[in-house]
Amino acid sequence: MHHTWMRYLTPAPVHHRLGLTCLGVGLQHGELPPVGPRTLDHHVAVVVSAGGGWLQDPHGHRHTITAPALLWLTPGVPHHYGPAPSWDECFVDFTGPATTAYTELGYIEPDRPVVPLSDATGARATVARIARAARSGNPLLEVETGAAVHELLVALRRARADLTPDGDPVLRALARDAFQPLTVAEHAARHGMTPAELRGAVRRAAGRSPKDYLLTIRLGRAKELLAATELPVAAVARRVGYDDPAYFSRLFTRRVGTAPVRFRAQQGRTPPGTRDDRAPDPHAPATTERPHAT
Repeated sequence: MHHTWMRYLTPAPVHHRLGLTCLGVGLQHGELPPVGPRTLDHHVAVVVSAGGGWLQDPHGHRHTITAPALLWLTPGVPHHYGPAPSWDECFVDFTGPATTAYTELGYIEPDRPVVPLSDATGARATVARIARAARSGNPLLEVETGAAVHELLVALRRARADLTPDGDPVLRALARDAFQPLTVAEHAARHGMTPAELRGAVRRAAGRSPKDYLLTIRLGRAKELLAATELPVAAVARRVGYDDPAYFSRLFTRRVGTAPVRFRAQQGRTPPGTRDDRAPDPHAPATTERPHAT
């Protein structure tokens, strides 16, 4: 005996331009029949939260599935899988131009059809939200479900069993040391790695090179300092690891698309003299300051 609920959607062309579109959502458990062999023209994320089974890849190799796990079914790739009697799954069919970027960043893994998860709770909650939106005759259905597919890819990436709950330890260490004037080779040596090993680790965890990952962190901090303090550009450059302010300005302009001074002028978030570069306390309640009557 098995229980199945599913809904398939047909988004309009304009919805595809949002980047990701949901084509279907479903929840199944119990004694389910084998799936395939078949080949699809879109992506499917199958989240297995209980039970186990097997998946056969295009080369004829059988992979054991043990919950919690993710099955990546990718376009044009034949697949065939069989659930055990205690199988419990939810799935989302999706497509869109953003799948290319998510694949390059390592969120979608075509070469890894079975991905062990540390916990399926977050992903399953997102799929349940997609299912509720699809059930309700919701006028925002296509946009709401498309936005939730983005959330699902993040939840699945976070739940990967080869990552710690708060992210990859190599990435955390790189972020901590990002503002020090270290080369990639020196960062690698700190971790007892060769530069090639560090590049592989960062590519797997963040979908980019160590140099690009460090640059992103540095420029993000530079933007914060430019928007929230009155520090001169040269001082901002030094704080994020660049002794040459001219080089920093060229790099910032090339990557951000506008010069540091121009970026600061565009932000205009607080009047002069009231900027503060201290990080807010995330546990402090929000307050609304009212001007005193004169």
